Amino acid sequence: MLKLLGDRPLGARDSEAVARALDLDPVAMCMVAARFEEHGLTPRLLGGEMWSNGDPAAALCFSGANLIPMLGGPRDIDAFVERAVRAARICSSIVGRSDLVLPFWEQASDHWGPAREIRDHQPLLAMSGDPACAPDERVRRVGLDDLDAYLPAAIDMFVNEVGVDPCGTDGGRSYRRRITSLIAAGRAYARFDRGEVVFKAEVGSMSRRVGQIQGVWVAPHRRGEGLGAAGTAAVVRSVVARGRIASLYVNGFNDPARGAYRRVGFAEVGTFATILVD
Repeated sequence: MLKLLGDRPLGARDSEAVARALDLDPVAMCMVAARFEEHGLTPRLLGGEMWSNGDPAAALCFSGANLIPMLGGPRDIDAFVERAVRAARICSSIVGRSDLVLPFWEQASDHWGPAREIRDHQPLLAMSGDPACAPDERVRRVGLDDLDAYLPAAIDMFVNEVGVDPCGTDGGRSYRRRITSLIAAGRAYARFDRGEVVFKAEVGSMSRRVGQIQGVWVAPHRRGEGLGAAGTAAVVRSVVARGRIASLYVNGFNDPARGAYRRVGFAEVGTFATILVD
């Protein structure tokens, strides 16, 4: 049986090594880096555990509501799987670089499968300069007074993207808190036409180097007007103005979205994969 760094999650004494590891690939590791920079390695605050298999600069995995393998070779993936399946599954998805996620799932599926959906090709995109297309000047940061108008669009996006209703478990209280926190942090953006949200997006994770855009959505009756590209360009401009690289990942089969992001000026810097599990 492989041992996982003394079979313990990483802790405060590992912080320097973890920080160096997260700097190796700041775009791909933004989701975890943002949490680490704010909360350190305390699992209760971090929202999960950080694992290694020796040296965090060579093998690193986050285990929480999302399981995110970030660094490692085949033996490290073996160790992460062995650790993950030893207890009841807590994650609803495995996400990250496809060359780590897919080998992880190949083994973990014997214990956790079948997957609800496997998205094995999600281009990871990034840019650090001005958008290549004109930003929509009517896109603005969402205020707390806008929450009730904004929330239905956020829920519709989530249902269509993830395939489940975020309000299904506790009447939507947790999801409402999540959206409220993004709005309060100035990381939710929308265009309102006569009080209706016609474009929305959030910066779901913000590390000191990268802002990862998520939840890009255009009202169904307004699609085909260029709102997606122009709206995303406005969000990119805001992220870059904060001194960050703007990043996102997109489903490989979503040709309209990929075309819109090309028009904004994003370049492909890697490939993600996501395994959705029930």
